[in-house]
Amino acid sequence: MAFTQLDPPIPVHIVDRGAGQAFAVIDYGPEFDLLWVTGMDDGGEIWCVPNPQVRLQANWSMGRRPAKAKEPRIAAIS
Repeated sequence: MAFTQLDPPIPVHIVDRGAGQAFAVIDYGPEFDLLWVTGMDDGGEIWCVPNPQVRLQANWSMGRRPAKAKEPRIAAIS
């Protein structure tokens, strides 16, 4: 297991939770997702968030535009 403190923290967006600041990463090894230790902007809660739920926040100067809402997939009925 490895625990890495991020300095400076990284502004992230957590799927279904909102914006926050990731200040550490926990790596349990190749069989597990990274866990991002994140302080949420709204409410100050701290969550250990699995890697697939973490996105970089939009940053116009870095060329990262806000994500567009995806259209729901509808399975074809045959």
